[in-house]
Amino acid sequence: MAQLLNREGLSPAEFPQDAEFLIVNTCGFLKSAREEAIAVLTDLASEKLPWQKLIAAGCMVECHQQEITDSVPGVDGLISTRQWMDINAMLDKVRSRDSIHPYRFFPQIKSPIGDEKGTNRAAVQGGSAYLKIADGCRRTCAYCLIPSIKGTLVSRPMEKVIDNAKALQDSGVQEIVLIAQDTTDYGHDLGLQDGLTRLLEKLVLAVPDIPWIRIMYTYPGVITESLIELIAAEKQVLPYLDIPLQHADPGILRSMRRPSNVTKVRETLSYIRSIVPDIALRTAFIVGFPGEDDKAFENLVRFVQAVRFDHLGVFTYSFEPGAPAEPLGDPVPEQVKVERMEYLMQVQAEISLERSRQFIGKTLDVLVEGVDENEQVSIGRSYRDAPEVDGLVVINGSAQVSQMVKVRINDAITHDLVGDLLP
Repeated sequence: MAQLLNREGLSPAEFPQDAEFLIVNTCGFLKSAREEAIAVLTDLASEKLPWQKLIAAGCMVECHQQEITDSVPGVDGLISTRQWMDINAMLDKVRSRDSIHPYRFFPQIKSPIGDEKGTNRAAVQGGSAYLKIADGCRRTCAYCLIPSIKGTLVSRPMEKVIDNAKALQDSGVQEIVLIAQDTTDYGHDLGLQDGLTRLLEKLVLAVPDIPWIRIMYTYPGVITESLIELIAAEKQVLPYLDIPLQHADPGILRSMRRPSNVTKVRETLSYIRSIVPDIALRTAFIVGFPGEDDKAFENLVRFVQAVRFDHLGVFTYSFEPGAPAEPLGDPVPEQVKVERMEYLMQVQAEISLERSRQFIGKTLDVLVEGVDENEQVSIGRSYRDAPEVDGLVVINGSAQVSQMVKVRINDAITHDLVGDLLP
């Protein structure tokens, strides 16, 4: 949206009070995210000036319009998450209106990817960029609202993804993070077999100057041997996989409508490590899903202790009206959910420290993300760490932000590494 707004001569304002349009990109996936969106909208509505227009965009707008308008009377417009590319047309409508009722921009469109109007579907943060390869999802996970918000899977044409990647290379980006609701499903709707692998094969040829290509949000059960072999063979494709498993008890997984053959999952993870010994594996789990008793939680803990992931995220179950799991209710007490989350993270902390210590004495490439004000210490990430969700590398020495440097690791903290900058 920012790219499209800039084309029309609009530029970002540093402070809300200086902006003509206040655009809030909301998330509708979890109750906590919706509450945050309402809080931000309410704050802006209470302080906006008569000539300013407040716009609600994003996923919450797609599925909770009424909640927004009931909670925030000062909203001037709402735009569907599937029509972000029409943001300028929508603002033209809002600019010319003088009504107490918000303008609703919701054309009838099923696809989450329409005419992208030449935008680069990448979000750049320093030397790293998230690059969207698909939108929507055709899975039917019981806890998830994404298919109802986004619709089914729609893959971006491969040539558009590659063009975006080339533009990122030209701008000096050092890392591309491939994202979608399910990256391993890329190309299914285009008739591609093993589409993610095919895309990566073309990417490494198209952007040879980008040292890191990272894969996020892969789906268990469909990670192919050819994908693993490509990771082993291509230096650019990082030995890193994010596989959100969500649970490890077969009964809970069946209730979640997730792959429930835990034995097969363990065999797949073992195979991946046999082909790519240095691979960093990340996963995420939900605790407190309806039906999760002490035994089911113990199965999850034992699975984590046995597999020993490099990184792990734990979330308490969020009851979502309209999700397939709605009839199951929300029977697990919130206190129990939190206790289980904290216990599992404590178990993982010991595992993360153990795995981090294996890198003491080794030299790693690190993408620098910041330097302290005294220029004595720098912060960055190794191949083991995805942006925002994993650990960091604390570097003794001043390094250039957004550049790749060599670091000799000499210590490990639970989730982070410490090392010296090499010349």
